[in-house]
This record gives sequence, C-alpha cells and structure tokens, in this order.
Amino acid sequence: MSHPPNHHDDRPRTAPAGADAAGNDDPESAARAICLRMLTTEPRTRAQLASALERRGVEDDVAQSVLGQLSEAGLIDDAAFAGAWVDSRHAGQGLGRERLAVELRKRGVDNGIVDEAVGELDPEQEEATARGLVRRKLGSTRGKPADTRARRVMGMLARKGYPAGLAYRLVREELESEGSSVELPDPDLD
Repeated sequence: MSHPPNHHDDRPRTAPAGADAAGNDDPESAARAICLRMLTTEPRTRAQLASALERRGVEDDVAQSVLGQLSEAGLIDDAAFAGAWVDSRHAGQGLGRERLAVELRKRGVDNGIVDEAVGELDPEQEEATARGLVRRKLGSTRGKPADTRARRVMGMLARKGYPAGLAYRLVREELESEGSSVELPDPDLD
C-alpha cells in the first residue's frame, strides 16, 4: 500500500552551510551542529572535524572558534581518541605499533600524541598478540611447505605493522615448536 507524500514531514533536513538546524543564519551554530552530529556517530579527531567544516564551506575563523569551544568542553580530545584507537585496534584487529601510528596520522592526530599513544602499548602485550596471530596463521596453512607458510605469516605481520625482527623471531620459534625447519635470515632488527 502506497501512501501519498506527507507535506508535513517531521524528518530532520540537512541545514545548508552557514545555517543551523533551525534555519538560523548563525555560522557558529551551524558549525557546532555539524560537529555534534558527527560526534554522535563516533569519536572524531579535531582534524577530521575541521576537514568536514571546510568541506561544508564554514569560514576558518568560525571553525576554529567552534573547535576550540568543543575542545574546552571535552568533546574533542585527540589524546583520548588516540589512546582508545590504539587499545581498540590492537585488541580487535591485532595491529602493531607501526600500523596504528599510520592510521592515527591519517586521521590528523599530531605526531607527539601518536607517539605517546603507541608508546603506551605494552611491548609484552604486542608480542603476545603477534604470537597469537602467528599461531593462528600457521594453523591455517598446515600442509603447505614451511617456507611458504613462513612467507605468508611474515607478510601478514608486516601488513599489520609489526617489526621485521619480531616477525622473524616469532615465526622461527613457532615453526621450531611444531617440528618444522625453515631457513629464515636473521635480520637482527628486533
């Protein structure tokens, strides 16, 4: 059954840049509304919000004022974002420091904050996570030649941002523990 169009549609409409959700021509209200809508879906970095405001045609001085207000109110906190990102992506996807740092920099997080956030990742936890990834990947490649298995596991660890030295050491240890032998170069990068 089809319904005729409702001319009194209560759905919210996207306000044009420079106007807030109520149609006011207050650029700060409009910019604040854009940021708050974005922040309700997921945490964002200051750079991500600034970029969105720029795309919507918000003047830079207005954007900086609103971003400053939201930062003061604690709604934008790149350090907290980075810390949560590292915890979540390491635990959920097994990403290593290098990959985590790249992802944070892509989101506009300052290098100092990135370094601090990835520096909080416990080296023992990072190694334990990498070892778990190695075991899982080796388990899924049983029956293949040891050198093929080693290449695949090391490639996976590299894509996830683990250092080559750690990858070589863990792959060698895990292959030896299952009785396989493979000649791996010792990069001495650990």
